Amino acid sequence: MSRIGRMPIQVPGDVQVSISSDNVVVVKGPRGELTRALNREMRITLDDGVLTVERPSDDRIHRSMHGLTRSLLANMVQGVSGGFERVLEISGVGYRVQKAGDALVLQVGYSNPVQFAVPAGVEAIVEGTNRVRLSGHDKELVGQVAAKMRAVRPCDRYKGKGIKYAEEKLRLKPGKAGKVTKG
Repeated sequence: MSRIGRMPIQVPGDVQVSISSDNVVVVKGPRGELTRALNREMRITLDDGVLTVERPSDDRIHRSMHGLTRSLLANMVQGVSGGFERVLEISGVGYRVQKAGDALVLQVGYSNPVQFAVPAGVEAIVEGTNRVRLSGHDKELVGQVAAKMRAVRPCDRYKGKGIKYAEEKLRLKPGKAGKVTKG
């Protein structure tokens, strides 16, 4: 039995969950609304504020979908109640970020500034000139936007310049030691 899949999901009082007959789950909460079509073979039940997921058999596909379905549901409930956030840091001489309307202007060592459009459903807060806090109710969307922003200028492994996640630890490589000349 899946250790993740068999764990129940506690639904807070301010979150409403509706499950249709073809496993389309709609979760509404104070931060927004999420809809997802899940695997039809999984049995999703809501009893007294507790969501549970059961699988029909121990086939390989059902075992793999059991934990995934439970994780997706848990992320939906957590997203509409508390939300998710990722923090990105920009490091390098002259590297900075500014907010311009709904977009971010990244100056990360290219000849022109990079305009980065933040999609609806994700809020970008610029802290200082080198830190961006992305938050939203959809974990998948927040992570995807953070990954795309990081891909504009990934951190250099030798100098540490670029965009990285705040919790990411960089291991800098040593450069060339230089040529040794014979005396």
